[in-house]
Amino acid sequence: MHQELSPRAQRLRDAGHKLTHARLTVLRVLEESGREHLTSAEVLERVDGLDSSIGRASVFRALDLLTSLCLIRPTYIESSLTPKYVLLPDGHHHHIICTNCHRVIEFEDCSLDGLRAELEDRLHVRLTGHLLEFYGLCEACLEADQSV
Repeated sequence: MHQELSPRAQRLRDAGHKLTHARLTVLRVLEESGREHLTSAEVLERVDGLDSSIGRASVFRALDLLTSLCLIRPTYIESSLTPKYVLLPDGHHHHIICTNCHRVIEFEDCSLDGLRAELEDRLHVRLTGHLLEFYGLCEACLEADQSV
């Protein structure tokens, strides 16, 4: 039976990589996480729940490969030394991170097409994705700060 590939799995194949069971399982875990950001330990745990025969090294190699293809990005939110992996829909992902309570606010439109084109032209590169993070105070922390 032929199984329909997700767009990310198709990008993996189109880039010339084999669609191994381990890679597809890691990708499945990340895709099923929705907008949740997962640490490598959480990815390992969920992969193990699906197939305990997939080793740690295979999971980390898959995370590295998916990162190199700009399908995912490690991000360091909540003042953590451990990265949390996020899917990059359409090659980009955006956060506003509250520096007080560490709340993460995601937003879709970053309007960076002009900057991307300028950087590609000026620096002679082809950009494949980006992760944009702004830092500041969320509405709740601003209100709490003003009431003091």
